[in-house]
Amino acid sequence: MGTEHTILILIGMLLLAIALQPLAHRIRLPFTATLVIAGFAASELLVSTGFDTGVRAEGFHDLVFFVFLPVLIFESAYNINARILCKNLLPILVLAIPLMLLSVLITAVLVYYGIGHPAGFPWIAALLTGALLSATDPVAVVAMFKQMGVPKRLAILVEGESLLNDAAAIVVFGVFIAIATGSDGPMTFADALLHFVRVFFGGILVGGATGLLFTGIVRLLQDTVTKSLATIISAYFAFALAESFLHVSGIMSVLVTGLILGHMIHHAKPGITVGFIQELWEFNAFVANALVFLLMGVVTTTGMFEERWLAMLIGIAAVLIARAIGIFTFVPLLNKAAPIEPIDRAYQVIMLWGGLRGAVTLALALSLPTTLDYWWTIQSIAFGVVLFTLFAQATSTGALLRHYGLNKN
Repeated sequence: MGTEHTILILIGMLLLAIALQPLAHRIRLPFTATLVIAGFAASELLVSTGFDTGVRAEGFHDLVFFVFLPVLIFESAYNINARILCKNLLPILVLAIPLMLLSVLITAVLVYYGIGHPAGFPWIAALLTGALLSATDPVAVVAMFKQMGVPKRLAILVEGESLLNDAAAIVVFGVFIAIATGSDGPMTFADALLHFVRVFFGGILVGGATGLLFTGIVRLLQDTVTKSLATIISAYFAFALAESFLHVSGIMSVLVTGLILGHMIHHAKPGITVGFIQELWEFNAFVANALVFLLMGVVTTTGMFEERWLAMLIGIAAVLIARAIGIFTFVPLLNKAAPIEPIDRAYQVIMLWGGLRGAVTLALALSLPTTLDYWWTIQSIAFGVVLFTLFAQATSTGALLRHYGLNKN
């Protein structure tokens, strides 16, 4: 697919997203779900007329991984309330890393034995599936939290866990990709663990240095536009420096950079700069989210549902079981053993059901190397799980919040 073809398709997708936003609000369906339906319907309509869109999952690997993911991670990190995050850092870290790793393992085991085809779907395929399905993305739920006026602590627990476990899940996914493709040579368990530690904490160090560097740069700049441009440069500089030159986690680097710059800018003197940067990153995130979900709709085929429906159901069940085991094991332990304000049962239920899978899961699924024999099965499972979370979980979370009396509005 030529560059001009790609640009025209992306322009068409963005125009469609603009047209669909008011429709989604009117029919009270999550905007992301509306995008998926529209992308799928438009693609199927064009294909039925004999027109080939030229859109293939493998054609968007670099765009998704190197353009969309840094935007999505930076925007989330930039906008999160760092003070409330630090106040609840212990439970968030436990939920984001140990619970995520447990979810990867449980999901992988359930998917592996559920599919029961070691030749066509080996252990590494199951582990890749577990990693990409363990990245939560509560965009739709967080928007609902703001509308319904839920307690700030519940919102920060859900959003903070998502932010950190997205980054950790992407690192784990990268380790499994290296094993699956053999890009780093044969790996033992110890090798994989050391690789994870080096990549994960190396990314944090790079992000810390980048964040401090660009904090100084932003403070030196006087013009609003150049300050805003500096934040965009910081996100991609952090990602490229970590990922391409130092071979550590670009996502962790972007996350830490976003946290540092977000905290600095949000606590600067209020003015045009803060508001403009906020709106700029809202725009960036809107574009990235819209294109990712529309791409999902476009590359989803009826063949996925006809040939991989059972794998999708197994994936959905595995994710829910893994999430339930993790939440109802780790949170009660935290309540008893850690010096934190207890997280009550109602919060736990919302955290379980509100743990949606969205843009990050899709981005990882779309970035799968098509040289892997089982890539289409993993992608089908990912799409099935995302569809379930969008149409079942996202649409019913509001009723759960009202049931537990967690809404003020």
